[in-house]
Amino acid sequence: MIKKIDQIRTIGLIGHSSCGKTSLAEAILFNSKAVKRLGRVDDGTSIMDFEPEEIKRKVTLGTAFHPYTWKNRRFNLIDTPGENDFLSDTKICLQAAEGSIVVVDAVDSIKVGTEKVWAFSEEYDLPRLIFINKLDRERADFYKVIEEIERTFSIKTTPIYLPVGTENDFTGLANLIRLKAHLYKSDGSGSFKDGDIPDSMAEIVDTWREKIMENIVEANDDIMEKYLDGKELTPKEIEETFIEGVKSGIVVPVIPGSATLNIGVGQLLDIIDQSSPFPTERGKVKGHKVDSVEKVEFDAVDEAPFSALIFKTLADPFAGKLNLLKVMSGKIDSESTIFNSTKKVKERLGQLLSIEGKKQTPINTANVGDIAAIAKLKETTTGDTFCQEDKPIVFDPAKPFLPTISFAIEAKEKENEDKVYSSLARLVEEDPTLKVDRDQSTSEIILSGTGQIHLENTRDKLKRKFGVEINLKTPKVPYRETIKNSREKIIYRHKKQSGGRGQFAEVHFDISPLKRGEGFVFDQALTGMNVPRNFVPAVEKGLVEAMKSGVLAGYPVVDMKIRFFDGKSHEVDSSEMAFKIAASMCFKKAVQEATPILLEPIMNMEITVPEDAMGDVIGDLNGRRGRVLGMDSDGKNQIIKAEVPLAEVLRYSFDLTSMTGGRGSFQMKQSRYEEVPAQLVEKVVSVSKEEGR
Repeated sequence: MIKKIDQIRTIGLIGHSSCGKTSLAEAILFNSKAVKRLGRVDDGTSIMDFEPEEIKRKVTLGTAFHPYTWKNRRFNLIDTPGENDFLSDTKICLQAAEGSIVVVDAVDSIKVGTEKVWAFSEEYDLPRLIFINKLDRERADFYKVIEEIERTFSIKTTPIYLPVGTENDFTGLANLIRLKAHLYKSDGSGSFKDGDIPDSMAEIVDTWREKIMENIVEANDDIMEKYLDGKELTPKEIEETFIEGVKSGIVVPVIPGSATLNIGVGQLLDIIDQSSPFPTERGKVKGHKVDSVEKVEFDAVDEAPFSALIFKTLADPFAGKLNLLKVMSGKIDSESTIFNSTKKVKERLGQLLSIEGKKQTPINTANVGDIAAIAKLKETTTGDTFCQEDKPIVFDPAKPFLPTISFAIEAKEKENEDKVYSSLARLVEEDPTLKVDRDQSTSEIILSGTGQIHLENTRDKLKRKFGVEINLKTPKVPYRETIKNSREKIIYRHKKQSGGRGQFAEVHFDISPLKRGEGFVFDQALTGMNVPRNFVPAVEKGLVEAMKSGVLAGYPVVDMKIRFFDGKSHEVDSSEMAFKIAASMCFKKAVQEATPILLEPIMNMEITVPEDAMGDVIGDLNGRRGRVLGMDSDGKNQIIKAEVPLAEVLRYSFDLTSMTGGRGSFQMKQSRYEEVPAQLVEKVVSVSKEEGR
């Protein structure tokens, strides 16, 4: 079917980890002559998995991009990660796609990652094609996988090809529309010749042809009527109705194949070309006004006002940062000035670049549907919108996943500590799922991410890109200390005489607890002139410094009131330092007498799990001193709301993955501090002493 529209289309490859997405990407690029050789993941020769960390692990850890041309029409290919820790990148980058290819492993079938990326496609309303890969492998079962796809996603699949042969004997495809076989050479060239479908497949071909015809005709009422009347449909009518059905989402086509043997890839490319919608066919570009929820719409054509979404950032130690944009409407030239409507600033664009794996090729113009990169933008970050200042629009970008695991980090070489922090800031620009904080109470730098592989990969990138090495450690719990009781008239005298001028200061305090979260209150209640008022700031300073390290385990002291109501001074030996020391020592004495206690952070958690894992998860929470507050339903899943001490969930992501087979997820944020149970205090104090607090 010839199309007159000349827009580029972007197709996202999605699926669980190791299902063969990158191998399929390599075969697509090779068959379309975008590259001269068929790259292989296992050999480390892949065009799309080019980062050293990816070559080492033989798995995609970041989305890669490459344009290709098929039958004189232009496409952008997006190869996304399937590893759970990097699915946030997959979801964010699918914002730039017009369609998706769901790659399913013919041996391992549907996994949790497949379900998650399928949901991303549904959220963005992307038409889907399914490529059942690895049919040349032992135990590959095309028909079993079809059943599981239909059961898992509640859809009627439309396999318009069936595999010819199984496992080692998989040699081609049987075309159910044109009733012929495409028989492949075994050299990985992608070459095939047409022939007759083997007689042994006659019965299964008849059965499946009838099934797919019933699916296809649902897309067109006239064709359905003709079909139900028993009239013969021409191959052209079937193909056009099939294409109509794919675009509308009624038909979900399935193509069998093997990416590494380059079987079925040519047929996949034809279907992508025939059925993937152009940007203009996806409807109007929708956003809102600056500082307003009022909607703004543009046509997705070159003649419309320019708009683009910055959907990804790459950190390069030499070129600086590269911002990737998807042109949603209009067009943009290199070396032009554009308006960032998110930040409300103008940006001067340099050279536009086309991303081709790890290569960057200069281009003059980016049109609707194009993905382009721009280096060294000053203000722009991931999620921003570019547009014309006189025709402003703001897009609501996909939000990155929240971190689920944290490690404390330390530089292997102390002189590199500042460089670690600045280098991490560069990686955070590239990866919005990373978060870096400095915990003031434990003096640790805390690196948070979406999983252990994510943070280990970040560690490896730091070393390779910026030359700094770090260790990852379980972070310390930021305990606090406070008091339970009030005490009055706590007196401390600081007196030192060792020749020459001495030191003298005496302070009288009342101490009382405050409610959780109220911090520290210093009440200057002096009457008379026993203590000159110029020493009061030194007393307060001594208290503030003393509160940094409590008497139980050396943790910061919070939520108390100190009333400074009297004292004594000496006209010669009193000084600010003497009163500061006296205040600090009196504070420690007062806290000891006021029943000091240890506080721990309590986290609010929302845990999303499949219904069959709910009992195990709730039982596990109870064993972690958790309190289940309630439950909600979310489709097939249950959302458990709970409060749990942070000390019990420092490595919760590992345990939840184990309990749910990777199907669970959670979010948590700090709620408040509560007293540590008495039976656990001694353990915390002991660990604290070992750490030298």
